[in-house]
Amino acid sequence: MLEEFCNSTFWNDSYLDRSDADLPLCFEQTVLVWIPLCFLWLLAPWHLFHIYKSRTKKSSLTSLYLTKQVLVVLLLITSVIELALVLVKSGSQTTGPAVQYTNPCLFIVTWLLVLVIHHCKRWCIQKDSWILFMFWILSLVCGIFQLQTLIRILLKGNNSNLAGFCLYFISYGIQLLTVIISSISERTPETKASSNNPSATASFISSITFSWFDSIIFKGYKRPLTLEDVWDLDEDYKTQEVTKIFVKHMDTEVKKARKELQKRRQKRKSLETSEARMNGLNSSQSQDNLVLEDMKQKKKKKKSKSGTTEDYAKSWLIKTLLKTFRGVLMKSFIFKLIQDILTFLSPQLLKLMISFISDSSPYLWKGYIFSVLFFVVALIQSFCLQWYFQYCFALGMTVRTTLMAAVYRKTMTISNNARKQYTVGETVNLMSVDAQRFTDVANFIHLIWSCPLQIVLSIIFLWMELGPSILAGLGLMILLIPLNGVLATKSRAIQVENMKNKDSRLKLMNEILNGIKILKYFAWEPSFIEKILGIRKTELKNLRSFALLQSVVVFIFNLAPVMVSVTTFTVYVLVDENNVLDAQKAFTSITLFNILRFPLAMLPMLISSMLQVSVSTDRLEKYLTGDDLDASNIRRDVHSDKAVQFHEASFTWDRAIQPAVQDVTLDIKTGQLVAVVGSVGCGKSSLMAAMLGEMEPIHGHITIKGSIAYVPQQSWIQNGTVKDNILFGSPLDEKRYQEVLEACALLPDLKILPGGDLTEIGEKGINLSGGQKQRISLARAVYSNSDIYILDDPLSAVDSHVAKHLFTKVIGSNGLLKDKTRLLVTHGIHFLPQVDEIVVLANGTIAEKGSYNVLMANRATFAKNLKLYSKQSSSEGEATVGDGDESEDEDDLGLIPSVEEIPNEAVNLTLRRENSFQRTLSQRSRSDSKRHRKSLRNSLKVVNMKPKQRENEVKGQKLIEKEVVETGKVKFSVFLKYLNATGWWLIIFILLAYMGNSVAFMGSNFWLSEWTNDAQKYSNQTYPTSERDLRIGIYAVLGFAQGLFVLLATLMSAFGATHASRTLHMQLLDNIFRAPMSFFDTTPTGRIVNRFANDISTVDDIIPASFRSWILCFLSIISTLIMISVATPVFIIIIIPLTIIYIFIQRFYVATSRQLRRLDSVTKSPIYSHFSETVSGLPIIRAFEHQQRFLKHCEKIIDTNIKCVFSWIISNRWLAIRLELIGNLVVFFSALLIVIYRESLKGDVVGLVLSNALNITQTLNWLVRMTSELETNIVAVERIQEYIKVKNEALWVTEKRPPVDWPSKGEIRFTDFQVRYRPELDLTLQGITCDIKSAEKVGVVGRTGAGKSSLTNCLFRILEAAGGQITIDGLDIASIGLHDLRNKLTIIPQDPILFSGNLRMNLDPFNKYSDEEIWMALELAHLKPYVEGLPQGLLYEVSEAGDNFSVGQKQLLCLGRALLRKSKILIMDEATAAVDLETDNLIQSTIRKEFSDCTVITIAHRLHTIMDSDRIMVLDSGKIVEYDSPDNLLQRNGPFYFMAKDAGIESLDTSL
Repeated sequence: MLEEFCNSTFWNDSYLDRSDADLPLCFEQTVLVWIPLCFLWLLAPWHLFHIYKSRTKKSSLTSLYLTKQVLVVLLLITSVIELALVLVKSGSQTTGPAVQYTNPCLFIVTWLLVLVIHHCKRWCIQKDSWILFMFWILSLVCGIFQLQTLIRILLKGNNSNLAGFCLYFISYGIQLLTVIISSISERTPETKASSNNPSATASFISSITFSWFDSIIFKGYKRPLTLEDVWDLDEDYKTQEVTKIFVKHMDTEVKKARKELQKRRQKRKSLETSEARMNGLNSSQSQDNLVLEDMKQKKKKKKSKSGTTEDYAKSWLIKTLLKTFRGVLMKSFIFKLIQDILTFLSPQLLKLMISFISDSSPYLWKGYIFSVLFFVVALIQSFCLQWYFQYCFALGMTVRTTLMAAVYRKTMTISNNARKQYTVGETVNLMSVDAQRFTDVANFIHLIWSCPLQIVLSIIFLWMELGPSILAGLGLMILLIPLNGVLATKSRAIQVENMKNKDSRLKLMNEILNGIKILKYFAWEPSFIEKILGIRKTELKNLRSFALLQSVVVFIFNLAPVMVSVTTFTVYVLVDENNVLDAQKAFTSITLFNILRFPLAMLPMLISSMLQVSVSTDRLEKYLTGDDLDASNIRRDVHSDKAVQFHEASFTWDRAIQPAVQDVTLDIKTGQLVAVVGSVGCGKSSLMAAMLGEMEPIHGHITIKGSIAYVPQQSWIQNGTVKDNILFGSPLDEKRYQEVLEACALLPDLKILPGGDLTEIGEKGINLSGGQKQRISLARAVYSNSDIYILDDPLSAVDSHVAKHLFTKVIGSNGLLKDKTRLLVTHGIHFLPQVDEIVVLANGTIAEKGSYNVLMANRATFAKNLKLYSKQSSSEGEATVGDGDESEDEDDLGLIPSVEEIPNEAVNLTLRRENSFQRTLSQRSRSDSKRHRKSLRNSLKVVNMKPKQRENEVKGQKLIEKEVVETGKVKFSVFLKYLNATGWWLIIFILLAYMGNSVAFMGSNFWLSEWTNDAQKYSNQTYPTSERDLRIGIYAVLGFAQGLFVLLATLMSAFGATHASRTLHMQLLDNIFRAPMSFFDTTPTGRIVNRFANDISTVDDIIPASFRSWILCFLSIISTLIMISVATPVFIIIIIPLTIIYIFIQRFYVATSRQLRRLDSVTKSPIYSHFSETVSGLPIIRAFEHQQRFLKHCEKIIDTNIKCVFSWIISNRWLAIRLELIGNLVVFFSALLIVIYRESLKGDVVGLVLSNALNITQTLNWLVRMTSELETNIVAVERIQEYIKVKNEALWVTEKRPPVDWPSKGEIRFTDFQVRYRPELDLTLQGITCDIKSAEKVGVVGRTGAGKSSLTNCLFRILEAAGGQITIDGLDIASIGLHDLRNKLTIIPQDPILFSGNLRMNLDPFNKYSDEEIWMALELAHLKPYVEGLPQGLLYEVSEAGDNFSVGQKQLLCLGRALLRKSKILIMDEATAAVDLETDNLIQSTIRKEFSDCTVITIAHRLHTIMDSDRIMVLDSGKIVEYDSPDNLLQRNGPFYFMAKDAGIESLDTSL
């Protein structure tokens, strides 16, 4: 039928059976024309529908669009002309064949369709249509046959249809032009404006080759990339979009899971009741049985508490993720399937190629077709593989985003009880570690089905080659699987163990860094270094065991394929004498065995990853379905007549303990100022927390009318500007803002801060004093303009006169908040007469309430307590005395603290109950701030600070240096540093072993090609047994040698790596401990911990593996190229240009990739910081109802990080596509050369060359990845080295040792002593000269920044002298070692710091004292009864940062430390600032009694504490202004007199 249609032959085999083969013209004009047309017509309707659905605004015309349309119109014209010519012809002669009429008509309609598609595409963002591009390519490929046929006809001189031929050539040329034009990406002005991401508008060819990414690669090569250079994400990848879908699916799945949970619980209940019925206790049961029962019950309870039998909604997370990402999973599935199938085409082509060379009869054109097929198959395979990776990595990335956002979202609503089970660190782990595990599995998720598929296909093809013999090899492989499994499980157990070690090491490290000052004061560094090294030792031991296990795994992995091929070939040859191994069989099988290696290696890895993910799934499911805050008992009622109403309300922090708020009934009227008072721990903060809905309700309810603002006792400051902290997301109202600043006494501070209100505050407000933080916290609340203000003791952290200012201007009856309802928790007795109502709490219940006068008249608890302390109220309430017209400038608390005064904030990881709420962050911010008070309000009148001096204060005030992001190439010295730590001899041996492996590998390949030669050599005779045995024997030996060399190399590198890890960690640890205090003041703790966490972890685990892989890849490529060149020397000519291109691409890529990785790590930190910040400030965020704003911010910073990750993924694909193209060209040229030099080659050489060439693609790709990986990871060594080089403080012990009994007297002499904090700052102490006699008691006073704390720091040489000297008992302290000095002094510091560990360790880390001595010290510190009551006494475990002790108890423990050391000199640095008056009295009396024969220096805060000193030193601006006995000082009208007068102390009698 088709023959009539064309009027010529449609098909004839003879056309192909000649050296110049061709296809019949009829076939070319029908089938080959219709294939592309059918493709277009079938897909066009679907394509147009898709365009219609995704249409946006119509875009303006571009020159590219017009060019395309013009070209298609030209094609249309050629088709019309062709049809016209045919019609004219048929008019004059007989009618031509039908094909001449139908084809032009088909083309005319097709070109019209193309015009329509082009036009419709103007409504799309992406202007290029992939269907059209594929159509053009198909059309060109199919048309090339007709093109060459027509050229042949013309060359033969037959030009009867010249016009038709010319039209065909023109139309072919236009189509070629169209393809070139289509590959250019079209960007309209609209798309340029809406998005800076070119991937959206990239043409099809640009998309599949990732060419749109070129510009970033070039930019990254020219200069290091910055965040601005990285393009924004597509909408589909943005956190908000992904989370929306995830949450929708999650809700339905969690509902189902909760139903299942109910069923499980009911089932368990019914089982338990039936059990109970069966074990029903009869009355005669003995007492013993009852006791046993009781014990069983207790055990059960304990078990359920530890969480082993805890039940929660399970198995919903994976389902939710699958539903959320099913589209991506489907696409990647298709790509992977195509890639897997094509993988098995290569061995078949190899087989055809070998037979083509071995037999000289086939025509040459077949060889060329095979070469082209090799290239095409490899090319399609590359594209499929890279797009599969692209989808999987993007999937991994979005899964991580989703989980991070979900954890953050949950944290906003989680109940305090559920939150208590996780420290901040553990919650951050859920976001980082667990989410990362999902990423790792998502990257390779399809291997679950792909590995078995590849294994099955390999076996089928191998069976076709070698028959049943392959069962031997297969058996060996199957035997190895359980062995690998066992090793994997063992490795996993070691890893889990090591994670625990790492956690405990980091926890300890974190605490040490937070308490580093105490360690330095007490010279405890060696003890803690030992503790850390103890943990590190076990960690390294496990690391080595893990590395040894890995060596065995690597050995098996390398030996397996060799052993399998040896076994299979041996069995094949031995089974039957007629079985001779020829090149075709051997090399096809080896290629198949190579394919088989991958799935067999990946399966165990995949299984272990899946196991890890299952653990993470459980953890995430438990967290994400944890209980939310129960705010059901808090009612919001706009129409209530009271602002706050408590109705028989009982609330608790934990159902297992006593309620902290019990049966409270309380009405607070709108606009009232209510003070809540009571002793420490009576439930004041709990009452506030109950109102905020932070506690678990038991019964009763609270009704609230209006919005709430909350000022916590521990101010919570965000990392941002002062302005941001005050506005807290509200719009700026300049007038109100200024009012608030003025009322909160912040204006003087802003004058001094380097950038005014735009000064950036460090993490947790590190560069502000406690008072400044508290005032900013108050300002935030005041600015928010809410209805109800909950003020949890905000005045405790500020100076008395500032407290008065705040009370008057903000809280009191004439303050900014006068019309608001205010609840004020306070210890300040002097404010009580000015409040509307006082609520006295005791043990969580209201003891009494009423106005001040009513309570005083009642003469109950309140009145009695007040009387007891009214003697001291003058010192507390310095602000009540005074001339009443204090000038504003004296509220200037703000003189920026010099560095020592900057709180070394402790990061308090654990969040806890009752007391914990009172001090949610840490004691430090409050107690530290006590240093920054300015009790000396009048001191400024005496010594006025010069304006010039004030300007200088700002110099060097930039505290936290920005973390350096290294740019450019990693210096070679860094590699040397690592290799040095590993040991040079080891490195040489490792390299030799790897080279041995490569030589054995080449040897076995050459031997195999010789062996296959035997098939031709002995083709018509029996194969000699001796020859056969020799072949098998040597092949096996060479194979075994490969494995052995690798085993040797990995074993040696295991030892080398652990050695390097030990060395680097040791150097880092030692140097950090010896760093001066200024280093810790200017470096955030997180940054140092990061060195010990991530960077050390990289050195431990990742770098050794990267090094090994890199060496293996490098040598494998070299040996492959050597083998190809030996077989076909011409190949060297091709290697050279390919190598140049390869190096060129690699250089371009590594620069960009490295910088993107760095940006990834830099943008990851803010996510975790923001998260930790959120967790610590949760009560405030919830109180202000700012959850949504914080969620938005979290999404934004996750997106910033994800865009770097996404660009990094694209950069990998960009590279892989280009490298695989080089690999594919290696294969293509190898095949081409083989065809060209076919006469001089044998089958075995072809097999050798091509089977190795096929392998090179992946290895090339891997090498560049490894190079980049190595460069990225070696940065860890660079970062560690940065801290190894930190300047040290003086030596701990020098050759000059002081006498054993030094100091025997305790005389201290300062001679013209000067000191400064950092070289760029001014002097803090300006030439102090004074004597302190033996056993003298000296009080030191002065305003913030006067140099009080500097004095202490100088005695301990935390600060080294800038001039002058200090002598103790005549010995210059600068002449002896730091530890000799510090061991002989004792300090009771301002911030009581405890370390986790037992109580005994906290008092005596070196085990110097006996238990009796310790109990004695505790008794003197008034702690003995309390410690005796603890479960394990002295061995009671102190929780992180001592959170299971109150501030007062911690302060008493510090007193205990001092009593134990009992040195001749005691320094008290405002030690009683953070405790109530009762504890203060205890401490003072103990010190008077126990340290009567010691020299005591007290830095004071409350004047009454130092009024009984022998002498008082008044400091101002680093100079001694006055120094005399209190009596004499009160006689003069000096600074001290004014201060005392202010505090209501007229003479010594009034102070006592």
